[in-house]
Amino acid sequence: MPRTTPPRPVDVEDRFPELSALRRTATRLHPRRGTPSVHESSVGGPMLWPRDEPWPVCAIPHKRGSGYRYSDVLREREILERAWRRDPRSGPNREEREMLAGFKRGRHAPHLADTDPIPMIAVAQLYRRDVPGLPESGEGDLLQVFWCGFERHGESRHEPHVQLRRRRSQDVTRTLDQQPAPEVVGRGELVPAACALFPEEVVEHPYLEDLDTALQDRIDAWEGPEEDEGPQYISDLSTAPGWKVGGYIAWNLTGPASLNCSACATELLPLLTADRREWDPATTSWIPYEDREVSTVRRDNVPTRVSPGRGRLTIAVCPRDPHHPLRLVTQ
Repeated sequence: MPRTTPPRPVDVEDRFPELSALRRTATRLHPRRGTPSVHESSVGGPMLWPRDEPWPVCAIPHKRGSGYRYSDVLREREILERAWRRDPRSGPNREEREMLAGFKRGRHAPHLADTDPIPMIAVAQLYRRDVPGLPESGEGDLLQVFWCGFERHGESRHEPHVQLRRRRSQDVTRTLDQQPAPEVVGRGELVPAACALFPEEVVEHPYLEDLDTALQDRIDAWEGPEEDEGPQYISDLSTAPGWKVGGYIAWNLTGPASLNCSACATELLPLLTADRREWDPATTSWIPYEDREVSTVRRDNVPTRVSPGRGRLTIAVCPRDPHHPLRLVTQ
């Protein structure tokens, strides 16, 4: 079912005309639980992967033998979803709770050394025919996104590790039968549930703190006191929540940071944002018409079951050269 975002509660460009020059198009992906095929865009679905091409692996040194079994993460979700569907009021029964108690963190793969290559997790694949905002890289019509099942990378040793693959889908004639997966992951929230996508283009504007100070002050004055129930620029008029391609970054936790390519100093642009929630209590104006009746159903706003980094991860890339180093922003 297509998803349709309601019009913004206020025409913000009419109130603040200078924002019209800053508008960007973002493509909301609207992932919803499903059974996509390798020939469809998806989050957590099977990749269109050549049978004779090595699967991406993480070989960056870090502990990888302890965590949660990948198979346990999938089984736990299966049990919980069945239980809550059967009984929305109390959920799992006694037998199911006993089973769930067995899915614990532990040293489940002691044979893995810190440098052993481990399969990357298939996060998303996007066909340009489905996602009109997908940047043209000159390397095909399909973007595939992978990340490591552990957030133990970067200078802080607490960051995700992401790999991108771009390919021409028509070149893949013999596909991989079984998609590799790691034995163990650091958190279950790094394993995406299989979701079909329902892309929709929307207009976005910069995060409030990205605007010049004078415009910020005018917007603050227009919004009035925080207790007022009118539209809020950050929540309703700037950036859309949920998974999306393009648009702007919502810097709600850290405030804006400079994003320049380390190879050529060009400003990096958001490629893909992976978000824990499709909406929250502050962003209900973005709930699609088609989801209004189920918007209060338990966990209906977290279809992918992932929560990367602090909850939202944006992959920013160089618009001049897709092979330049990418940058990750967690908010």
